[in-house]
Amino acid sequence: MASDKITIGGRKVGKGEPCYIIGEIGINHNGDMSIAKKLIDKAVQFGFDAVKFQKRTIEVVFAPEELARPRENPFGATNGDLKRGLEFGQAEYAEINRYCHEKGIQWFSSPWDEGSVDFLEQFDPVCYKIASASLTDTGLLKHIKATKRPVILSTGMSTEAEIDIAVKTLEGAPLILLHTISTYPSKDAELNLAAINSLRARYELPIGYSGHEVGVIPSVMAVSAFDACVVERHITLDRAMWGSDQAASLEPAGMDRLVKYIRMWPVVMGDGVKRVHDSEVPIKQKLRRVG
Repeated sequence: MASDKITIGGRKVGKGEPCYIIGEIGINHNGDMSIAKKLIDKAVQFGFDAVKFQKRTIEVVFAPEELARPRENPFGATNGDLKRGLEFGQAEYAEINRYCHEKGIQWFSSPWDEGSVDFLEQFDPVCYKIASASLTDTGLLKHIKATKRPVILSTGMSTEAEIDIAVKTLEGAPLILLHTISTYPSKDAELNLAAINSLRARYELPIGYSGHEVGVIPSVMAVSAFDACVVERHITLDRAMWGSDQAASLEPAGMDRLVKYIRMWPVVMGDGVKRVHDSEVPIKQKLRRVG
């Protein structure tokens, strides 16, 4: 049975609940744990609810010819050197787990293959995120569903028919869908935020937004105009840093604005009842000439 809210690590997410804000670290750590920790620190500082990473078994996710393809990068001369250099393993994830618990922030990851799900299970994750690229990987979806953990599914570059199959495959799992446009960065004219309402009507599930645009305004609009229950944004220390996702990420100043503006919305929205506030009474007495 569809539900309009789920629980992630003790935190209710969905209709009537505060927006759940995720800082997508992904591979913006550039293989450096000190950068990962600085990004976790910034997420904590600005009030994000969670940070997210990505986990791949390189030889499973990428074909041998793709790994052998020449590609100059900080880790070597091939695409395989790059992929392996960016991949955190046992020691790094154990430290991420320890550090996030110490800092009091939730963390989870997007596994791209079944082995990565099994790897992440040792850390008792609060949920799993399924990347848009994996939406049609039915075997992976079934493997994640078998963990009985909450699932957040991004729907970028996906048709309604493809999403239908994914939702059916995950039926029974606590599920949130994220409207997503899978370009980095995304063009304003392609964001189509109204699709948040379309997804909610079609699937009767909690719907959020994973944004890849430049700036924070569309992400705030996703909450204020379309009631997105989750907002996910890539975060970075500096958009000029090396890396494929940095340009579509929020720097610390943008992280600050994102959370501040999203948290402001329910405060300024109010309850819709027109009234005279006590603070207005002296002004009314001073300025009204009649009545």
